[in-house]
Amino acid sequence: MRMYDLIYTKKLGGALTAEQITYWTKGAADGSIPDEQSAALLMAICWRGMNTEEILALTLNMRDSGDRVDLSSVPGIKVDKHSTGGVGDKTTLILGPIVAACGVPCAMFSGRGLGHTGGTVDKYAAIPGMKVELSIEEFKKSLRETGFANSAQTGDICPADRKLYALRDVTATVESIPLITASIMSKKLAGGSDALVLDVKCGGGAFMKTPEDSRALAQSMVNVGKAHGMKIKALITRMEEPLGWAIGNSLEVIESVEILKGMHGESDLAQMSFRLAAEMLVMGGAAKTLAEAQAKVAEVIANGKAMTIFRTWTTFNGGDAASLDDFSRLPQPGQVIEIKADQAGWIHAVDSRALGILAMELGAGRQSKDDVLDLGVGIRLHKNVGQEVKAGDTLFTVYAKVGATIPSSRYLQSLTLGSTAPATPSWLLETIE
Repeated sequence: MRMYDLIYTKKLGGALTAEQITYWTKGAADGSIPDEQSAALLMAICWRGMNTEEILALTLNMRDSGDRVDLSSVPGIKVDKHSTGGVGDKTTLILGPIVAACGVPCAMFSGRGLGHTGGTVDKYAAIPGMKVELSIEEFKKSLRETGFANSAQTGDICPADRKLYALRDVTATVESIPLITASIMSKKLAGGSDALVLDVKCGGGAFMKTPEDSRALAQSMVNVGKAHGMKIKALITRMEEPLGWAIGNSLEVIESVEILKGMHGESDLAQMSFRLAAEMLVMGGAAKTLAEAQAKVAEVIANGKAMTIFRTWTTFNGGDAASLDDFSRLPQPGQVIEIKADQAGWIHAVDSRALGILAMELGAGRQSKDDVLDLGVGIRLHKNVGQEVKAGDTLFTVYAKVGATIPSSRYLQSLTLGSTAPATPSWLLETIE
């Protein structure tokens, strides 16, 4: 078998066989296939695409290139959630304890943030003492004993994906739905869960900017999951403005805890988290209908069981559970600055990407993977799309390092004001299953 033939076939729009994809994936991972040939095939895939059988073969080969987590020793249907990421997306912190409190084992591997979007692992790291990198045995023990497990992905899971992603990053081939699908789904299948709920973000603050692209990615991942025999469903959700009022790691822990304690229940963040949790309960067999599942979610919020699980899980993983009730124990900023409106109007849009970049510049996110985060800094939003603003109203509270310069004009420019009240679109755009 020659790599030249694979490149030529795909260049002409042909389909690769499972054997050809295995040959390429193994060779790319072990270095026996030169990077320039892998790069050429990646570009051909980017232009010509792949069918479901090809994507599944690539997914399984990347999954099988490293360790796989066997959760069969944990009773029940194990359910996972994946989000394609967005500014202020802290749904994992909220839904994990809820799902566990309802009796469904919730097993999730999460990532660190890079660029303008934050990472779930970084948010958990804001809880003092929290261990965010678990061995597979520690992961399974957490799942068995608390009903919830979350860990940074180990270096031994899907090494072929890491190799190919590094090539994609330097060859402008990241934006390929087949390649994105295989990258995400290989890690999810390696994680050992039986069912998966996908949250595919759509809009200016998301990786997928248009409904068409978001729908294509969601459908591709659902097709691959079904072809593998996995229970899977995708929700396409709006990401034009930050999700919730908090951007920054300690702040996002605070907002998540407040929702688990019954606050902000009508916010888009709470409603999205509750809906994702309910979908997971249906998949996990804890409810027959979505309405029944939503009632169970509401119950464990109201009776405090979800928050109890969060405290128990935090303690189990070495974290300071007292910080979930005394927020002064979380990392703190060096200075707090309020930014006020210089004119009146109605908020028509919030540029989530611009605010994500401002939070990154404060130290809440990474410009390169080796950056060390300041877990206490971030941004609090006081107004959302559809709300009226009067001159002098506080729009943002900025939590910064001592001596940091805060460019108030850039914060103000992230908001688009109008003279009349705008329509407020739903956070849920579409479901695919």
